[in-house]
Amino acid sequence: MRPRFPLKTRLERLDTPDGDFLELHHLPGRVGAPLLVLLHGLEGSLRSHYIHGLLDEASHRGWHAVVLIFRSCGDAMNSARRFYHSGETTDLASTIDHLIITNPGVDLILAGVSLGGNVLLKYLGEHENDVPSQVRAAAAVSVPYDLGKAANHIDKGFAKVYQRSFIKSLQSKAIAKLEQYPDLVPREDITSIRTMRDFDNKITAPLHGFEDADDYYAKSSAIKWLHGIRVDTLLLSAVDDPFLPSQVLDDVRETARHNPSLHMEFTPNGGHAGFVGGTSPFRPEYYMEKRVGDFLASHVMRSDSVIYSGGQS
Repeated sequence: MRPRFPLKTRLERLDTPDGDFLELHHLPGRVGAPLLVLLHGLEGSLRSHYIHGLLDEASHRGWHAVVLIFRSCGDAMNSARRFYHSGETTDLASTIDHLIITNPGVDLILAGVSLGGNVLLKYLGEHENDVPSQVRAAAAVSVPYDLGKAANHIDKGFAKVYQRSFIKSLQSKAIAKLEQYPDLVPREDITSIRTMRDFDNKITAPLHGFEDADDYYAKSSAIKWLHGIRVDTLLLSAVDDPFLPSQVLDDVRETARHNPSLHMEFTPNGGHAGFVGGTSPFRPEYYMEKRVGDFLASHVMRSDSVIYSGGQS
């Protein structure tokens, strides 16, 4: 098993139509290779372990890669009033369009983990028949699928440990955003947050045009969009994922079995974005990265005539 070390990437700052910006981190690959677009999870970043692993997989295969950092998750706070959320797909659409324009002829393959996987599936489903033809395949890992049930589940048992960590980080960001926009929400609304549902009721919903958390969950959950996906997509999840009731995967199976573009792999073990195995803790095997790589590799065309520009127009 090759070692997993952070790889050197080049930062591109992409302006958005609403006067904000996105961070795109580019990893170069070989001439003619496909371009892997990566989406991180809740409060993730370029430093997330699964992003390191997928970048390493891309490098090993000679692929180019771009990590889209969601608003407020980069090194600098975004400038707009809003943040990011599980159903926000316009930034992904803008990024894909930008990469196609700056790199004509390059095959795109997409992978999202956790929240990023939900964003990816919603994008593919809501665009249905107008996803750019350059997008050849996708992989969604440890997706929450049903945001309402996931929010309830993470407020129980050992999962509450993760919830506390998320809430602490999200509260800090909300307070920083309050310094930019003093009329954003009352400060006590931020400091009183204890659960993900609290955060979505008090922050996510009002900042992004939803009536409340339930409205946000109903409109943004990936399970609602699976039927419309027309791009071959791997759905990789573990039944023992602590962030999601296992019954939700049964619902996904029922929905996805009617769509030949969806390829389900729900393993008994793997946790949340983990999937680490091996016979020794000193020689771990990272199943998720290789499985995603193998699936995406089986869908891309090889060409030696295309030169990737690394995001430069």
